[in-house]
Amino acid sequence: MVDTLTPERRSAQMSRIRGSNTRLEILVRKGLHARGLRYRLGGANLPGRPDIVFPKYQTVVFVHGCFWHGHACPLYRLPKTRPEFWADKIGRNRSRDQRVIEELRSTGWQVLTVWECSLRGRSATERASFLDGLATNVRQAAQ
Repeated sequence: MVDTLTPERRSAQMSRIRGSNTRLEILVRKGLHARGLRYRLGGANLPGRPDIVFPKYQTVVFVHGCFWHGHACPLYRLPKTRPEFWADKIGRNRSRDQRVIEELRSTGWQVLTVWECSLRGRSATERASFLDGLATNVRQAAQ
């Protein structure tokens, strides 16, 4: 299938995809903060630069988009344009994610992953329930 956008328009469109401070990340951060959890951002000195770091609980949280990390859910669909490129790119992302998780666990960190499909398109009640469970998982690491 041929791309309907010019390379310049496609580049402009792709450049608007945020790498950090996405709506999903902010939703998770605000939800956990409202549940009394205090965190650090970035994790620059940790493998994989986790999105949210809870030093008190020795826990990190990655907030992953289903497409970019190849999650097996309805939100992930391989593009019809350049499928080999995308399959390779997403495969490398998955391999890197697994390597980073192993590195973090080997140094004593608990690793939690929040997938886009867990929150996107859900009702406020379902989101609140998910965030309650996530907060509980973070707190359990301290025990």
